[in-house]
Amino acid sequence: MRGSHLRRLGLALVTLLIATGTLAGAALADDERYTPGSSGLGDPFFPLAGNGGYDVQSYDLDLDYTPATRALVGRAFVTAVATQDLDAFNLDLRKQDEEGHFYAVSRVAVGKDNGPTLKDMAFSHEGQELTVVPRPKLKTGETFVVLVEYAGTAHEVTDPDESIEGFVPTDDGAFVVSEPQGAPGWYPANDHPTDKALFDISITVPEGITALGNGVLLSSETENGKTTWEWSHGMPMAPYLATATNGVFSLTVTELAGGIPSYVAVDPRRTNTAVLAHIPAVMAFFTDTYGPYPFDATGAIVDFAPDVGYALETQTKANYSNTPGESTLAHEIAHEWFGNAVTLSSWPDIWLNEGFARLSEWLWLEHRGIRTAQQSFDLQYARPATSSFWQTPPAALPGPEVLFSSPPYDRGGMTLHALRGKIGDMAFFQLLRTWYVENRYGNVTTADFIETAEEVSGMQLDAFFDVWLFQPGKPTSW
Repeated sequence: MRGSHLRRLGLALVTLLIATGTLAGAALADDERYTPGSSGLGDPFFPLAGNGGYDVQSYDLDLDYTPATRALVGRAFVTAVATQDLDAFNLDLRKQDEEGHFYAVSRVAVGKDNGPTLKDMAFSHEGQELTVVPRPKLKTGETFVVLVEYAGTAHEVTDPDESIEGFVPTDDGAFVVSEPQGAPGWYPANDHPTDKALFDISITVPEGITALGNGVLLSSETENGKTTWEWSHGMPMAPYLATATNGVFSLTVTELAGGIPSYVAVDPRRTNTAVLAHIPAVMAFFTDTYGPYPFDATGAIVDFAPDVGYALETQTKANYSNTPGESTLAHEIAHEWFGNAVTLSSWPDIWLNEGFARLSEWLWLEHRGIRTAQQSFDLQYARPATSSFWQTPPAALPGPEVLFSSPPYDRGGMTLHALRGKIGDMAFFQLLRTWYVENRYGNVTTADFIETAEEVSGMQLDAFFDVWLFQPGKPTSW
């Protein structure tokens, strides 16, 4: 019996050891499945833009800005869904530099979707990478909320082409535009065009200052010498299209067809703004041409920002650093369809934003009887074959320094007009409507457009697109 007992005890010990080993292995495997989200999404022009491991659902930004000192205090709630098992993840936010520009983070907290409590978490901040270490770790499919509290001095971001963007201080406020890499210059973001989200933006400024955000104005309340402007945009938006422009403005609110509110803010130093009266007509024309307006508001912000020198299609109300001409107005409004609702997937494909907006200018001028689209095309095509313009194909840009150069705009628009001649008006305008409807609120590539063009036209168009989009040199036949 003793021997039998010992044998049973030995078997029990072996079984226990096997079980313990299995459990240890399982625990190890469970631990190993949690990994950090990537610190960038590998965009060819901005490899560290965006972050991996999660998908943002919404941003709730609470900003307090003092123009006299350029002090910006921010409190951001970012709601996201984990797309992998995460033991760490990043947000893009520029760290305060040696000169005191940008932001120091004072607190990061994380909470789960099944509980309202936010718990402080360990974090590190270097460059524009804010790394958060959530505990407990986050599981795939889990919704979580990140709170980031930060403060510092607003400062512009300089792009590879030497233009400026981000939270750009002006003499009475700030001109806030973020294409392509300015969003981390004023709020913590997953700064990539493919991660669209909903936005609520609250901006507190000194009394007498008007602050503009995306979407619809919820309230404007003044207390103790400060006014808080609350804006909400309930439709998907890429991070670079957010705005919080503020300054001394005359704000006019009207209602357009379909009940869409229009917010037009004009710096009183801009007196030649009659062109803004075209907004309802431009909206109606593009609605008829492309399809229903995709968003919950429209308008324009005309600021006095001479150091910026350009306009940007910030979603629902474009920012203009100066009074726009009629072509520029049409260009920025057209972006609501192409660029904002239908958005590029990576920055080298910017012709999908800008070429469509350029063509839209030409179509508007034709509609107005000012110049036909063919005449606009001919003006560009008249450039000699030796011009450097022809050496940069719009879908094969060499680097980010030419992102906003003429080829993706003008040659991009020419590509579309040439395509119109190639496949005929009926197929062409059906293509534009199909492209918009099928991709509204999503992201696209050049390959996607070529595929859709061939499907709608029933034609094989490889040679056409190769000549216009990918090959240097002036196209002579297509």
